[in-house]
Amino acid sequence: MLPKLEGYAAALLVALDEATLSTVVAELTSLERAVLAQAELRGMLSDTSLTGVVRGQVFSDILTGKVHAETRRVAVYAAVVAPAPEVAPAIGELAQAALVLDETGAFFQRSLGLLAARRRVAGYADALLEDVATNDFAQIEEDLFRWARTIEDNLELRRVLLDRDAPLDSRLGLVDQLLSGKVNAVSLRLARYTIEGGRPRDVVGTLDFVVDYVAQARNWRVARVYTARPLDDASQADLVRSLVALTGTNVELQIADEADLLGGVLVEVGDVRLDASTRGRLAALHDSVSSGHFYETILNRND
Repeated sequence: MLPKLEGYAAALLVALDEATLSTVVAELTSLERAVLAQAELRGMLSDTSLTGVVRGQVFSDILTGKVHAETRRVAVYAAVVAPAPEVAPAIGELAQAALVLDETGAFFQRSLGLLAARRRVAGYADALLEDVATNDFAQIEEDLFRWARTIEDNLELRRVLLDRDAPLDSRLGLVDQLLSGKVNAVSLRLARYTIEGGRPRDVVGTLDFVVDYVAQARNWRVARVYTARPLDDASQADLVRSLVALTGTNVELQIADEADLLGGVLVEVGDVRLDASTRGRLAALHDSVSSGHFYETILNRND
């Protein structure tokens, strides 16, 4: 199983009650068969011309109302993160992992290299952050950063937590003892999974990685919108829908008036900048004229 998908499944499936888990097992198994049997569905999921975000949105629309919400969540995540040719096998791997968890009560996790283990922790973070309010992201970042520095500065604590031969339960118990009631609940779960799903000797490095990962996720959750004129509720709703389709995640708008734009909007979300302002169009026209493209077009006309 892909590391990110494994981490996401570990967060999602382990938290399910017995009845819901049994339902998810049955539905994932049926879904795997459906993908293998239906050429059109299999073709969509394996279409390399679609981005993962688009593939996930189409798959989500297909599954909505037909399977349990948790089945849809994990299956759609597989469609988003897996390379197109690997989506169908990934769903089969999810079904098998869920079945083993249902039968044994244990979610099997492989021993991975450093970078793959960090990707697994990132997948776990993705599952937790889906339900977290954007305002809480900064607190999670601060909690994990401080915890990393505490481990880094305390030789005895570092010796215990980084000891791969020490029982996992004792290391997790120490994390609970030191952090329970003192940090955000999501911060605690991420601190625990850094021990459980990461590399034993890379606890501090993985924590710092997760701090940066949460910060990046927060940037994609907040869209800074600069507009020449106030946006009404309908326009804001349309903009949110468009940004969700672009980013594949829930987006909150931070709107600021910017009369200098003359008209339209300028949107910044994550590392994407969308300039649909009048000022932006005029600047593009100016650049075109300045570079000679406009004059070249006129001179090359064959009237």
